[in-house]
Formats: sequence, C-alpha cells, structure tokens
Amino acid sequence: MKILFDTIAESAIKNFKGGEGTFHVHMFQDMNNKIMKGRLVPGSSIGTHTHETNSEIIYVLSGVGTMEYEDTKEKLYPGDCHYCPQGATHSLSNEGAEDLIFFAVVPEHEH
Repeated sequence: MKILFDTIAESAIKNFKGGEGTFHVHMFQDMNNKIMKGRLVPGSSIGTHTHETNSEIIYVLSGVGTMEYEDTKEKLYPGDCHYCPQGATHSLSNEGAEDLIFFAVVPEHEH
C-alpha cells in the first residue's frame, strides 16, 4: 500500500502533548499504526509523553531536533533514527533555525 503524504491534509495541532507552538502533520492511521510526516517550525516542540500502549520510531528528514529521552538529551540530525519503546518517555523540540521534518511510525501493541 502506497501512502502519499502530500495528498493527506495537513493538520496543525497547537501545544501537542503539552509542547510549545504548533505541530504540523500529515497522518495515515488505522487500528494498528499511525504513520506520519511531521514538521516542527523553529521554537516548536512535542511535549513529554509516555508510550503506554505503543512505541514510536522517528527518522529525521531535514533540520535539527533535540530529543529528551528518559534521562538523556540527544541532538537528532538528518538521517538519524530515534526509537522510543513501549513504556518509555520522550519529547522532541526544534531549537534550530529551519523546520524540523521527520517521518514517524507509532505501532499499537495493545488494543
């Protein structure tokens, strides 16, 4: 199945998960997965949250992000992949000068 993100309307979610600014996302979703192309403008973030029933894989396409994962803080650059397993906590922010664009997959483990 081919997913064309450019044909999916972009949603603008303010203060997503308690973060700053607006999270822009093209999202495909079914019962088992959320598959997203996300964008954070400079100064925006996705707030700290725990993956209770799912996990998340984030692959950075462009821009630079800061990932707070459990007790660590990591810079993410284009080509970097972040994995947040079920039960773990993370947040993502764009402290750079250009948009942070990433691909994310959130598979559900429990229904």
